[in-house]
Amino acid sequence: MAGYGNGADQAETGSLPREDDGAVAPHSHGRDTETETETERTPLLRPGHAPSSHNGGGPRVAGPVGVSENANGEEEEEEQTIVAKQESFGKLALIMGTTWIGVFLGAVDSTIIATLSAPIASEFKSLSLMAWLATGYTISNAAFQPISGRLTDIFGRGPGLVFSNVVFAAGNLICGLARDEKAMILGRVVAGIGGGGLMSISTFVGSDLVPLRSRGIVQGMGNICYGAGAMMGGFFGGLVHDHTALGWRLAFLVQVPPVLLSAVAVHLLIRVPPKQSDKSYLARIDFTGVFLTSAFLTLLLLGLNSGGNQVPWTHPLPLTTIPLSAVLFVTFLWWESRARQPIIPVRLLATRTVLAACFTNLLATMVMLALLFYVPLYMQVLGISATDAGLRILPSPVGVSAMSVLAGYLMKRTGRFVTLGIFSTGIIIAGIILFTLMGRELSVWLSSAAFFLVGGGYGAMLTTTLLACIAAVDHSQQAVVTSAT
Repeated sequence: MAGYGNGADQAETGSLPREDDGAVAPHSHGRDTETETETERTPLLRPGHAPSSHNGGGPRVAGPVGVSENANGEEEEEEQTIVAKQESFGKLALIMGTTWIGVFLGAVDSTIIATLSAPIASEFKSLSLMAWLATGYTISNAAFQPISGRLTDIFGRGPGLVFSNVVFAAGNLICGLARDEKAMILGRVVAGIGGGGLMSISTFVGSDLVPLRSRGIVQGMGNICYGAGAMMGGFFGGLVHDHTALGWRLAFLVQVPPVLLSAVAVHLLIRVPPKQSDKSYLARIDFTGVFLTSAFLTLLLLGLNSGGNQVPWTHPLPLTTIPLSAVLFVTFLWWESRARQPIIPVRLLATRTVLAACFTNLLATMVMLALLFYVPLYMQVLGISATDAGLRILPSPVGVSAMSVLAGYLMKRTGRFVTLGIFSTGIIIAGIILFTLMGRELSVWLSSAAFFLVGGGYGAMLTTTLLACIAAVDHSQQAVVTSAT
């Protein structure tokens, strides 16, 4: 987000700037040509970066409509970013609380399958279904998140959240009423689309309404909601399955009413203006980029999930899908570097901070999801009930909640994030080492400590990398870079 001076240099020194008076200045694309020396005490909100902490007026223009050059040196039209007005603390708390309802339920849905995959697969008499219950959700979730930033820039955050809530509710309804494994997988795919929007768009809303240095605290609070949902997911799923007549179906159906109520609240409360342009909505959507992103992620995850599970690695399915995903990824990078209004501006990945954050998130999330899915399954294989398996993973979301808030507080106080990011990944590694020490006995204390360390390191890492990316780019690109990470 190239609009507040030498932001990339400052971000790469590992510091966040301070808040200033929030004045607005012309949009700039010339970060690399500036010679101003940034320090760790450079003002946080440079011109046009975000609403100031004391401006109570209406929406402000962060950058004019004009032209810039793409990778080919061709002129492309710009959009006008309207910075949302500063809300009162009470209204802001209500808005963020509404978005966090979706985050909470999305987190519940992401971990509920950890304790329900075995009984669901057993009812449908399909062992291979266990992997697809998680993979179907993950594929659609991962495919929708990168495009959600650009789409909500065009159509608005409020409509995007309403859409995500409704789709998420529809997916859970399909799961709860499923009569065969195909319907169950379809429901998980649909719910994944909605869940991806709920997670990412809530972060966009925080970026639109909260000054940068305070966003670590807000992100930490959001992670508490995520942690609480993830904490309850496995336990709630196991409890419902073990102690209700409807079993696992009720765990999905009970999520539908609160999600629909959240959609109504979002429609009434969120008034973040979309970007303005002379073009029509459809003309501003990079349909080719949307297709390439979705196809690349779908083929990659399909190949990785099927290989070694449903079919051998030498089977044509993984041997075809994985190379094709690589080809589509290269094509996606080529296309996005030349698109007039790309889904994800490739030039952002040239920023060291953004690139490092994306890879860090990728690797850490792989570890986190693998542990949350396979460790409870391993516990149930050893004879532990679904409820007890859910209880044993509780330290992980507790760690996510606690450490994400602590990381946000430390960044607000110090304005620095590099050391904190290194420390958080070290905590994850320590937790993984503890997992390798477990045997068939599965010590409660050892597994609890391991889950807490991995969860705590992951929570701190998410907050750190998000704030690092936002600090490295201009306000107009915050949504797309957030969806990329």
